[in-house]
Amino acid sequence: MSKKTWALVAVALVAALVVPLGVRIAVANTFAFDEHRVSIPVTDAVAAGGTTPDAHTGGRLDGVLTTPKGSTGRHGLIVFVHGDGAANATRDDAYFPLWEAFARAGYATLSWNKAGVAGSPGNWLDQSLADRGAEVAAALDWARTRPEVDTQRMGAWGISQGGWVLPPLAARRPDISFLVLVGPAINWLRQGEYHTLAGLRDASEEERQRALRAQAANVAVLERGASYPDYLAAKVDATPMTQDRYGFVLRNFRADVTPSLARIAVPTLLLLGGADRNVDTAETARVYAETMRPGLLTERTFPGATHSLTRDDIEYRSEDPWVIAQAVVAPRDIYAPGYLDALTDFASRQRAAR
Repeated sequence: MSKKTWALVAVALVAALVVPLGVRIAVANTFAFDEHRVSIPVTDAVAAGGTTPDAHTGGRLDGVLTTPKGSTGRHGLIVFVHGDGAANATRDDAYFPLWEAFARAGYATLSWNKAGVAGSPGNWLDQSLADRGAEVAAALDWARTRPEVDTQRMGAWGISQGGWVLPPLAARRPDISFLVLVGPAINWLRQGEYHTLAGLRDASEEERQRALRAQAANVAVLERGASYPDYLAAKVDATPMTQDRYGFVLRNFRADVTPSLARIAVPTLLLLGGADRNVDTAETARVYAETMRPGLLTERTFPGATHSLTRDDIEYRSEDPWVIAQAVVAPRDIYAPGYLDALTDFASRQRAAR
């Protein structure tokens, strides 16, 4: 066999392996929704509890509206509220399986870049949690003008920090007919302490106590409302926060959702991860159960699931090449078994707004 023939055979063998894999990846990353880029005005946020008319968004939210693939007519809508940190509308495509799960129940979804992220105006670090609620209110007001949205079936999904944003808003907005909350904490400061200790689970008792003393010193600085130069001078953090981050924490560190829970009057799905290292899920489950009105709360904890309800064997090994390959080839499988079905099932059972 000539060298040319050998080369052709080699190319054919590679193609036989690579092409099916490419097809599989393409199919796995095709989701059952249509995606529409949208711009949402934010001009009257003070009326919704914001600290400025634009809630530090620069006057608009750059978002993504999805609708069930190939569908027409009106759909219920679920707005997405990010957790902490910079986030674009799709959370780097991690939301796609969730949006598809809601699309299977006949729902559209709406999400947006945080202020200052992915070319959007404003700065999310200038916001208070009330500003974050005001931008959700602006998104709901905008959605009410859209012909594809059934305004009698609007709900909200929120993760982590979104659990401080949505309960007080739901108590004020009769057009929010249900909530889905993923990994919400109860109290900002207790959550910080839990997260600190979870990160030191293999440390000595001396190291844990040292970390707690450092955190207490940090809280003391916040409690006295120290300026940023005073915070730096106090040297309470080994790696100091940026000025913007310090301002964000200073505005929001007193957050506690407990008073708002008793005012929630809509069905609420509380989803928790059994391997969450960020939030004390036992406290969250207990306080929600004790505080919410009877008959409204559905709580489910997924064993082996992380804060974002991804599988712990994936999230806690995120730099492993095999794990990365799994996420590319089977993006839905990064989530805890049963999570996506739980979203579909809950949304399918929701009725029109009260």
